[in-house]
Amino acid sequence: MILVTGATGTIGSELVRQLAARGEKVRALTRDPARARVSTGVEVVRGDYREPASVEAALSGATALFAVGVLGPGDAEQDAALVAAARAAGVRRVVKLSAIGTGDPGVGPAGNWHLGGEQAIRAGELEWTILRPSSFASNTLSWAEAIRSGTAVSNMTGSGTQGVVDPRDVSEVAAEALLAPGHTGRVYTLTGPELLTTAGQAATLARVLGRPVTTVDVSPDALREQFLAAGMSKAYAEGVLAGTAYVRAGRNAVVTEDVRDVLGRAPRTYEQWARDHTEAFASA
Repeated sequence: MILVTGATGTIGSELVRQLAARGEKVRALTRDPARARVSTGVEVVRGDYREPASVEAALSGATALFAVGVLGPGDAEQDAALVAAARAAGVRRVVKLSAIGTGDPGVGPAGNWHLGGEQAIRAGELEWTILRPSSFASNTLSWAEAIRSGTAVSNMTGSGTQGVVDPRDVSEVAAEALLAPGHTGRVYTLTGPELLTTAGQAATLARVLGRPVTTVDVSPDALREQFLAAGMSKAYAEGVLAGTAYVRAGRNAVVTEDVRDVLGRAPRTYEQWARDHTEAFASA
C-alpha cells in the first residue's frame, strides 16, 4: 500500500494516476475527498496534518509514503511529524517532495521550509529519496486570465533563468523512487532540459498559442504589496520575495541530468508542456 499525501495537488494527483495505471495499491490522502478525482480502485481518505489522528489512521497498513509537506514558515515541525508517524506505522520507504535550493542560505527563509522534513527522513532506517524540483511549467497556468484578456503577465524574476520542469516528469520520478530499487539515499534535483527566463516562457507560449504574450517587470516592493493585499502573511511574503530575488540574481540557473538518469529519457521541454495544455489558455 502506497499512501500519497497532497493527492489532489499538482504532483500528487498525477502520481496517483500513474501508480494506479501500474496496478499498485494506492491510498490518496486529502483534506477534501470531494475534490479527489481518482482512478477506479484508488482509496480516498480524509486527513489533515493538523489532526494527527487522521494521518495516523491513513498510514495504517501503508508500506510506502509520498510525503508532501505543508509549505510555509513554521510548518517544518508538521513535515517532521508526518515522517515520525510514518515510521511509527511501519512504513519502510518514503519519497519526499522538497524544492530546489533547500538548505541554501541564499534562498532566504524558503530555503528552510522543507529542511525539517528532509532531516527527519534522513534519520533512522527508512529507505528515503528526496526530490528537489525546479520551477514547475504549470506555474504559468496563473497567466491564463491575463493571456485571455490580452494583458501582460507579471515578471517577478527579471532576466533570471530556471530549469523549468514539467510536473509530469516529477511525478514519474516519484513513482520510480517509490517502486524501483536503487533510489535509496538519493537527492534528485529535477529540472527541464533548458534554462528559461519568464520572457522566454512567454515567447514559447506565444508561439504555441499563435497570439502575443507579453510580460511586465514587477518590482519587489510592488510584489510585496500584492502578496499582502492577497492575504499572504508577512513572513510568507518575505520568504517568497527572497526566493524571487535568488532567481533574479541568476542563482537558480541549474539544469541537471537527474530526470534522464531515473527515467532513461530526456525531460520534457516547456514547449511540450505548453502544447499539451493549450486549452487552459483558450478564450472563454
